Amino acid sequence: MQEIRLASRPSGWPTADNFALVELPTPAPGPGQVLVRNQFMSVDPYMRGRMNDAESYVAPFEVGKALDGAAVGEVVASNAENVPVGATVTHGLGWRDFAVLDARHVRVVDPVAAPTLSAYLGVLGMTGLTAYVGLLDIAQFREGDVVFVSGAAGAVGSVVGQIAKLRGAKRVIGSAGSAEKVRHLVDDLGFDAAFNYKDAAVRHQLRDTAPDGIDVYFDNVGGDHLEAAIKSLNKYGRVALCGAISQYNETSAPAAPRNLALAIGKELNLRGFIVGNHRDRMPDFVAEVGAWLRAGKIVAPETVVEGLANAPEAFLGLMRGENTGKMVIKVAG
Repeated sequence: MQEIRLASRPSGWPTADNFALVELPTPAPGPGQVLVRNQFMSVDPYMRGRMNDAESYVAPFEVGKALDGAAVGEVVASNAENVPVGATVTHGLGWRDFAVLDARHVRVVDPVAAPTLSAYLGVLGMTGLTAYVGLLDIAQFREGDVVFVSGAAGAVGSVVGQIAKLRGAKRVIGSAGSAEKVRHLVDDLGFDAAFNYKDAAVRHQLRDTAPDGIDVYFDNVGGDHLEAAIKSLNKYGRVALCGAISQYNETSAPAAPRNLALAIGKELNLRGFIVGNHRDRMPDFVAEVGAWLRAGKIVAPETVVEGLANAPEAFLGLMRGENTGKMVIKVAG
C-alpha cells in the first residue's frame, strides 16, 4: 500500500517538499476492523491549518506520519459482522490507497443513491453538510434574504448559493477568482450576480452588486471579504464564519477586518462553527439535499485529480483556487 506523510511543516505556502509518498505492506484487519480500498479522497482548506503545530479545534498532523481526511471506498476484508466485504463506506483515513480502521468509524453508504461515488465527499458529505448547517442554522437564513457567499465557486460556497436560491433567497451574490468562475456561478449555478475579487476592491464590487445591502454573509475567505461584508450588512445581519482561506498561508497578522466596530451599531451576529459538532443534522440534510440532487435541482461540480501521488499537488492547487467545486482525488477505479 501507499500513503502520503507530512515530511515537514511549512512556513507560509506549502510546497511539494512538505509531503512524502511511502510504500508499506498492506495491513490485515484485526477484530472488529475492516480493510478499505479507497476509491476517492478529499483535500480541503482546513488541512492547511493542521500542517502547523498549533492549537486548534482539531489535532495537527504529525511530522513523519500519514495525513488523514475524508475518503470513500470498498471494504475488501472484514472482521466486523455489521460491515461486510463489498460494502461502500466513508471514513476519515484518506491520503492512502488502503485503510484499516474500526468498523464503528465507517459509515456505510449506497453507491447507487448518488450521481457519483465522490459525491459522498462533497455535496452529500461533510462539505454539503457544512453549507447546509452554516446557511440554515448558523446564519439563520430566512426566505427573502439577500445572501453573499465568498469563495462561491468552491466546494462549500457553490452549495450554499444553490440552497439559498432553493429556499427562497431574494438575491444571491458570489465572489470568485476568475472570469470563468464568475460565469459558472451565474450561468450554471443560478447565482443572481457574481464578481471577480481580483478585478477591483471587494467592498466596491459588493456595493455595486448589492446596492440595498445584504442580510446574510457566508464567509469562506475572511480578510477583505469579511470587511466588505460587514460594511454591506443590513441591520441585524448574520454571518456564518466557515473559513478564512485568504489567511491560511500568511505569516503576519491579517490587515482586515478593520471595521468590526460596525457590528455593534448594526447589531450583527457573527458566529463561527465546526461542522463536526452538527452531525445530528445529517438525516435532514441528506433527505432535503439528496432529493434536490436526484431531481437535478442542484449542480455539484467537481475537479477530479487522478492518482494518490498527485494528491499533494491537488492540495496546493486547491489553496491557489484552481478548483471549481469539490476537489477530489481518484485513488482507484
